[in-house]
Amino acid sequence: MLRAFVDSFKIPDLKKKILFTFAIIAVYRFGTFIPTPGIDGGKLAVFFDNLSRTQGGTLFGVMNLFSGGAIHRLTIFALGIMPYISSSIIMQLLTVVIPRLEKLAKEGESGRKVINQYTRYGTIVLSVIQSFFIALWLENPAHFGGLEIVQFPGWPFRLLTVLTLTTGSTFIMWLGEQIQEKGIGNGMSLLISAGILSRVPTAAFQIGALMTSSGGGQSGPAMDPLKVILMLAIMVGAIVAVVLLTQGERKIPVQYAKRVIGRKVFGGQSTHIPFKVNNGGVMPIIFAQSIILFPATIGVFVPNTFIQQVSAALAQGTPMYLAMTVFLIVFFAYFYTAIAFNPVDVAENMKKYGGFIPGVRPGNATAEYFDWIINRITLPGSIFLALIAIAPDVVGKLLGIPLQIADFFGGTALLIVVGVSLDTIKQIESQLVMRHYEGFMKHGRIKGRR
Repeated sequence: MLRAFVDSFKIPDLKKKILFTFAIIAVYRFGTFIPTPGIDGGKLAVFFDNLSRTQGGTLFGVMNLFSGGAIHRLTIFALGIMPYISSSIIMQLLTVVIPRLEKLAKEGESGRKVINQYTRYGTIVLSVIQSFFIALWLENPAHFGGLEIVQFPGWPFRLLTVLTLTTGSTFIMWLGEQIQEKGIGNGMSLLISAGILSRVPTAAFQIGALMTSSGGGQSGPAMDPLKVILMLAIMVGAIVAVVLLTQGERKIPVQYAKRVIGRKVFGGQSTHIPFKVNNGGVMPIIFAQSIILFPATIGVFVPNTFIQQVSAALAQGTPMYLAMTVFLIVFFAYFYTAIAFNPVDVAENMKKYGGFIPGVRPGNATAEYFDWIINRITLPGSIFLALIAIAPDVVGKLLGIPLQIADFFGGTALLIVVGVSLDTIKQIESQLVMRHYEGFMKHGRIKGRR
């Protein structure tokens, strides 16, 4: 992996793409520190610092994860990439429901461009709605314990906030597309990973503080060095587990019959269809956490006894929270797989081009066989995904360490970083293979025949 990254700088074109990607990420990180006009950042930081110690800070923590810390500072990039992710998910769901969108998705590159354009429009609409309600929320001192976050409330502030946050979200979307076109890797995913990795120095500083005599500012003795070694071992084990989950797949053999057209013979080769163990990626965790953490956040702002009881029962780290997380992740893993993979379409395409699975009849029998395989591999994959998702809460409670450090023992952050890293390295290696065929050989050059 490291050798591929080093070799990529020996090729001018690939080096230019990598440096361009780093430049875009630097612009994105710079924007997460530019404050939104008309807001008292100091008072807002105090509010979020107090909220993070309660159960209501959990949903804001998820939002802060995808914005790279911009939501807690409420910068121009406060909305982050979440409006684009939400718009993409909505478009995926509508593609299954609306026949016209389903037809566009099957038209290839031209249809994909139209769907991407709809996704951009949806991102802008969601950004306007979210930023407007954020402006209303900021104007009310009752939400912040009497602190006046906005200096000059009113419609000018609301319109300025909507314009600023919507422009910031649209600019992030444009940055991701620039990486996709002129850089290397998946643009949106790389921006999210950059925001997650920006928390590594803070987590390392907290670990160092916990090892000192002051205990990192907490009461009690310093952390035992053996516990730190155990933490590092758990972290390495979690990374290995995430890699196995991300790369795990089952290959279904497919045979194509020979077809003679004129003087040419087509087909006759053997190939396979890879079925990934974790077909939904990190999306089941995002869906599950969003649903579970919503009552916890509402309970902070709504003074209702029933809502606060539900909020307390679903607080992060409680047995009910862990059980509901596992159930919802398994449910959404099946739900997302059903949306992303249509066994009937795959079976029909195979039958059209003369493909068949040895021992299985083409057509409906093949579709039923695909459905049976998907159900069998999705269950263990979803359970494994759920265990990785709840690992930070369990490990953090057992070892008595802050959640910001425990986040690197699993969960959404580790899945995103590992998945994006593997995907980026694969793209770099494919670029190396296209531009440097001698990489297959250890010694010498290919000599022509005389």
